[in-house]
Amino acid sequence: MAARPTWQGHLKLSLVTCPVALYTATSSSAHVSFHLINPDTNNRIRMVPTDPDAGPVERSDLVKGYEVSKDEYVLFDDADFDKVKLETTRTISIDSFVDEGDIDRLYWDDPFYVVPEKGVGAEAFAVIRDAMKSAGKIAIGSLVLRGRERQLALEVRGKGLIAYSLRPHDEVRDAEDYFDDIPALKADKDMVEIASRIIAQKDTEFDPTRFKDRYDDALREMIKAKQKGGKGVVAAPEPDDTNVIDLMQALRNSLAGSAAAKKPAAKKPVKASAKKKPAAKKKAA
Repeated sequence: MAARPTWQGHLKLSLVTCPVALYTATSSSAHVSFHLINPDTNNRIRMVPTDPDAGPVERSDLVKGYEVSKDEYVLFDDADFDKVKLETTRTISIDSFVDEGDIDRLYWDDPFYVVPEKGVGAEAFAVIRDAMKSAGKIAIGSLVLRGRERQLALEVRGKGLIAYSLRPHDEVRDAEDYFDDIPALKADKDMVEIASRIIAQKDTEFDPTRFKDRYDDALREMIKAKQKGGKGVVAAPEPDDTNVIDLMQALRNSLAGSAAAKKPAAKKPVKASAKKKPAAKKKAA
């Protein structure tokens, strides 16, 4: 396997334990990133830590500070962080099982592939995996990763498991704080019926390969153009806002447009070509 594991340890269900490794299931390397460059020298800029009074300072001499009020900080050095650092147990202990629908999607976070290490532990992994699949449940566990304790939700995926880190409860904002101000309107039945028909026309299979970042794509095209000495720019136009006054007409136009897009184009008639007559045979002299 080409990728390096993010974490290695053991997966434990009661008395059944097996060695496993976690691999990050997603990658952000596809995003276009930039460095700061001095256009006069074409040199990459290095950020030098600077004290407003003392000037440039060595990064190794600095400590971290938590701001408790304006310009007032509680200071922490490495020794302070070591005092609260959690001991790495190297074990994902499955504590409970829940239905997938019981976990609010707001809590799902980074996914990891859980892969068994080769050897005798593979059979124990298969036992845990197949038992979870048979029960149809999501396993809840925890592990210490990069000095922090993380709650995990594990689900069966093919021959392996997917472990999702779960956001802490205090990181998830209450939806009612944002939705309470939405006016309680009852939508027009005719409009809802037309919108439902539009939804039905646009019903399709989920295809993540169609998901593109138009901004990144435009940047890549610009990078290629600049490499070749060109000045091409690819624009990504924004969609127009819905005209609320003509909402019913917009729905009808959308419905008609969707239907026309699905209707197969009429085939042009193809004229049958006349068969060529066989050439007359020459008489023998």
